[in-house]
Amino acid sequence: METYSRRWFLGASTTALVSAAGLTACGSGGSGGSDGTLTAFVYGDDAAKVQAKAVSRFNSSAAARETKGSLRLEKVPGAEYPAKLRTAMGSPNAPDVFFNWGGGSIKAYREAGQILDLTDVIAGDPVLGDGFLPSVLDAGALGGRKYGIPMRGMQPVILFYNKTLFAEHGLKPPATWDQLLDNNAKLKKAGITPFALGGADIWPELMWLEYLVDRIGGPKVFDRVKNGDPAGWGDPAVLKAARTVRELVDDGAFGKGFSSVAYTNGGAPAALAKGKAAMHLMGSWEYSTQLGKFPDFARKQLGWCPFPTFDGGAGDIRNVVGNPTNYWSVNTRTRNKDTALAFLRTCASDTYARELIANGDVPATAGADKLLDASPSPEFARFQYRMVREAPAFTLSWDQAVDPDAATPMLTEVNKLFVGKSSPERFVAALKELK
Repeated sequence: METYSRRWFLGASTTALVSAAGLTACGSGGSGGSDGTLTAFVYGDDAAKVQAKAVSRFNSSAAARETKGSLRLEKVPGAEYPAKLRTAMGSPNAPDVFFNWGGGSIKAYREAGQILDLTDVIAGDPVLGDGFLPSVLDAGALGGRKYGIPMRGMQPVILFYNKTLFAEHGLKPPATWDQLLDNNAKLKKAGITPFALGGADIWPELMWLEYLVDRIGGPKVFDRVKNGDPAGWGDPAVLKAARTVRELVDDGAFGKGFSSVAYTNGGAPAALAKGKAAMHLMGSWEYSTQLGKFPDFARKQLGWCPFPTFDGGAGDIRNVVGNPTNYWSVNTRTRNKDTALAFLRTCASDTYARELIANGDVPATAGADKLLDASPSPEFARFQYRMVREAPAFTLSWDQAVDPDAATPMLTEVNKLFVGKSSPERFVAALKELK
């Protein structure tokens, strides 16, 4: 479940999205041909089979006939996707509809005037306006304007725990920060690392800061940064979160060797499953990872709960961080906007939602709860869906929300904070310099 949307920036930020001027230099007309066929770019992983079925179904629908158009799906290999989309958008053969991650991944296209503002369309269209969970629609926005329609599963970050260890030591899932610290103390006394952490990958460390900033200062703190104000990093909640991280590290919450443990090679999930660590803060794909590597543990011993509240903090325990979903966006220069929008509406259908569920995803559609009994993991799917449905705010992962040029240096500073090469104060100062 992790592959298609978790680490997009590794390809995008290293090649660096070009400026808005560069994107428009070669023109960017939609690729719709004289026969009315539009092109849709999609991230070409295994999950693209769901989008392939959707395109085929749409092309034989009444909506396609009424709008006098059809779609051709182009699957772009995952590692190549950000660069190929960028190149295509600066050419006469730009896609009419394209897959993206929202946030920073579309900022350059918005600045170049290449992405259709869907805010008013969504507000005036009951299918689009009422068909998706509001927190997910909002999470992909920029500056309060919506540019995408949800088209894949949701991936919130969840606190997972080992139910066997919790029962053996008389622990309960922490609902408050004090309860979390109390659990930590009891676990360390028993010789158990409280939290697994794949610090070698760095991005798992980011999840801690994302949730702490939300719980301490509320979602508006990071919203400032996401919307282009780097001074937002100077909010007191960011410094408090950084100090809290250092307290956790210094107190041994992640053990002594977390910086050499990876998520990508299975080290952190194994620590949780084998009882070496009691908890693991990770995206919802942790469930499928455990199911694949340690199926008995996943089915019988894996528990999950929201990230706890912080004493005196402004953030609601229902707020979520992570990857809301992936989005379809529309090129402003498409030759058939009606066809493009008609296709986007199909993503709100029960038929499309059922196909996502069969693929192991949890859809972002408003009525998906009644369909989740068909999920390969109904109990976890229902928890995840309720979590997002009830969330007042869903903060997009910082490395996806910021400008792609800032993602890698931001992660560098996160890692320096965790491994003790930077202080909380220097961490904040460095983030404020990111543009």
